[in-house]
Amino acid sequence: MQNNPYPTSELKIEEQTFKYYNLVELFGEKVQRLPYSIRILLEQAVRNCDGFNVKKEDVERILNWEDTSKKDTEVAFKPARVILQDFTGVPLVVDLAAMRSQAQAMGKDPQLINPLCPVDLVIDHSVQVDFHGNNNAREQNEQTEFERNLERFRFLKWGSSAFKNFEIVPPGSGIVHQVNLEYLARVVFEKDNLLYPDSVVGTDSHTTMINGLGVLGWGVGGIEAEANMLGECTSMVLPQVVGFKLTGQLSPHISATDLVLTCTEMLRKKKVVGKFVEFYGPGVSTLSLADRATVSNMAPEYGATMGFFPVDSKTIDYLKQTGRSVEKCNLIKQYLKAANLFYEEGQTIFSDTLELDLSTIQACVAGPKRPQDRVTLNQLKQEFSQGLTAPVSFKGFNVKASQDVEFEYQGQKYNLNHGSVVIAAITSCTNTSNPGVMLAAGLVAKKAVQVGLSIRPYIKTSLSPGSQCVTQYYKAAGLDVFLDQLGFHNTGYGCMTCIGNSGPIDQGVSETVQNNDLVVAAVLSGNRNFEGRVHPITRANYLASPPLVVAFALAGRMDIDFENEAIGIVNGQNIFLKDIWPSREEIKQLEDQVVQPQMFIDTYQQIKQGTKNWNELQVPKDQLYQWDEQSTYIHHPPYFQGLSLELPIINPVNNAYCLAVFGDSITTDHISPAGNISANSPAGRYLKERGVHQKDFNTYGARRGNDEIMVRGTFANVRIKNKMLQGKECPNTIYVPTNEVMAIYDAAEKYLNSNQQTIIIGGAEYGSGSSRDWAAKGPYLQGVKAVIAISYERIHRSNLAGMGVLPLEFTNGQTAESLGLTGHELFTLNVNKDNIKVNQIVEVVVKKSDDTIFNFNTLLRLDTDVEIEYYKHGGILQYVLRKILK
Repeated sequence: MQNNPYPTSELKIEEQTFKYYNLVELFGEKVQRLPYSIRILLEQAVRNCDGFNVKKEDVERILNWEDTSKKDTEVAFKPARVILQDFTGVPLVVDLAAMRSQAQAMGKDPQLINPLCPVDLVIDHSVQVDFHGNNNAREQNEQTEFERNLERFRFLKWGSSAFKNFEIVPPGSGIVHQVNLEYLARVVFEKDNLLYPDSVVGTDSHTTMINGLGVLGWGVGGIEAEANMLGECTSMVLPQVVGFKLTGQLSPHISATDLVLTCTEMLRKKKVVGKFVEFYGPGVSTLSLADRATVSNMAPEYGATMGFFPVDSKTIDYLKQTGRSVEKCNLIKQYLKAANLFYEEGQTIFSDTLELDLSTIQACVAGPKRPQDRVTLNQLKQEFSQGLTAPVSFKGFNVKASQDVEFEYQGQKYNLNHGSVVIAAITSCTNTSNPGVMLAAGLVAKKAVQVGLSIRPYIKTSLSPGSQCVTQYYKAAGLDVFLDQLGFHNTGYGCMTCIGNSGPIDQGVSETVQNNDLVVAAVLSGNRNFEGRVHPITRANYLASPPLVVAFALAGRMDIDFENEAIGIVNGQNIFLKDIWPSREEIKQLEDQVVQPQMFIDTYQQIKQGTKNWNELQVPKDQLYQWDEQSTYIHHPPYFQGLSLELPIINPVNNAYCLAVFGDSITTDHISPAGNISANSPAGRYLKERGVHQKDFNTYGARRGNDEIMVRGTFANVRIKNKMLQGKECPNTIYVPTNEVMAIYDAAEKYLNSNQQTIIIGGAEYGSGSSRDWAAKGPYLQGVKAVIAISYERIHRSNLAGMGVLPLEFTNGQTAESLGLTGHELFTLNVNKDNIKVNQIVEVVVKKSDDTIFNFNTLLRLDTDVEIEYYKHGGILQYVLRKILK
């Protein structure tokens, strides 16, 4: 590796002189035509240029973005920090602990193993709405969460004391993205007197929320995050940037949620998958920082890598509002202005553009099955009614019209029908970070109580604030008492209903719904509403602003026309939504009055001190984790066992069997373990053998720290189609030596036990969908040596390379079908450490069951010299460990 070839400039702020990279001085006025998001990408490439991980060619490619972004050009990216949530973060800490154990076994200092950049893990995915509708609900849910996840929490607390650069935000503190926005984000870093922009990757797709603060960031899989934690770069395609021009301003009764649902619909139609979206234009300055963050949050829903708002004066105002010091805010502003990273109207060039006049946005919701399916309030009743009898689709349910069905709840008679609301949740990072919409919900509740409205008691209402600051400004505004009166008691600080942690529904309600085939609804202020996600019995799920969640709960149904139908009747008088709806000006005045910087300072000072449960949690002070082989939550993974400092011998893949043959669009959801653990699955059998009762199975997500569970759940999706079984939907395959049908994991285990190598054959877009590390870790642990597919999703290809699994592509338009491959053949790939090169042609020799032999060529999708090095080491984790120990 070389010294950085680019000189720094000096910047004096008050009495201190800092260094920084001045892109305009280095490259001229060309930089000022680049989108702001690309300028930040360019700065990190310049700063990290070492001739190996980041080359001058990477810098040149980003500088020439206008041309190179059209050519799927790959560049290196090294974020300033990493952020994790507990479900996806546990496996990364497990890997670090395993690295330390291996260092000790090799006679090295285990304390060499530490994250090399700041890493924050926020515990927010474990709490569920087990209790609601009472003043003690939050404490009850947090206590249940602690009891349910005690082993995981002990492990994480051990990690926070054992590793440097690793901080835990304990349970009960808030949602990861709101904590990031209000507290963790630096916006500008200062290290060794060098100033540079904040940037972050996170193991949660909604990490993009931080884009609203002008911070470059997005969600990645665990393998990429782990590599970044340990000082490695990851490869990314230099994205095209779609400029989204905003003009005008929002109407008085329109919320940020209406804005983001409108943007999501527009950007989905624009097809921005894999692209950056950058917002500009006069309308941007009319939006609060919280409104911008709401829009950025849903980048995964509109398909973009980011939804970016450059830093401007509104950003600085927000930093001051959330308790950042005046000195820090001044440094951020002066540095970004000097570095040409502070927003100014100019001649920025975009790959494409679209435009939205904010004044045209109408009140809306999204659903009933997808976040991009926006419907305006004045069309909702008609659309829902039409969808009931329409064929099953994203809008249709194909059910018969129904009459009211009577049932009993707590001794009272009530009616349910299609469209009845049974869950109403103010939840999710998308909206509970926004004081405007949260105060609006409180004001709707206040006005509703004052006119005598109430909510039917069988509706499961919940309030899950994104941070404790929400509770403080609710109390300061006197709104908490009105929310409580309607049943929106605080149920805990976490993701909760938005990620499916909605907890149980009353048995009488559930039976009435199921016995009468009713399409009942959940309404939530979340970002995802896919079928089965919120709760199994809610087939219609609508995303709405927090005040609309309160409104639909008051109405008790989704099929209502708020303009022409009363939300309720009190003493014979019709009460309409407009009678209890606050204006943006009313909300703004209240926000200015009650949302104060000291709230944020006090809240996060308290969080740093920890909660009572967390502080009382006893964990060992050892620098090495004491593995418990009886644990079904945390297990010592095998990646490093037997590792030496010398490179391993890479033998050719010889006479490998095919584990499965898949068609097009096999997603990471098909491959990676997710959801509940079936009793008869390999993972379920494993748990039962260890005395775990089915009621205590928990989910794959909660058990991600145990590789034995996760490897058994790989390819266990009941909707997966294996062509070796004529495309039948099931998680099975044929064990070729005996022609037996069995679970894919069971076949993989038999191949491993007989020292037989295996491969996977796939179609187009193999590994599409969310980035999931276990979609690569699982096949690796099952013994898969290579995948041959028509094409790959970018991140999954990178993850396979990172785990030492060869990603190969068919060439010359060939496919498994055109070559007549059935999966019953034997496959030989002549690849070893001496003949492997970037994007080389690899010959595959096929031996059929009748002993005839033929061959075909594939393209090796190891795309960079760094990936070749990873493969020679057996994977990125082994590469990093050897690099550290040497």
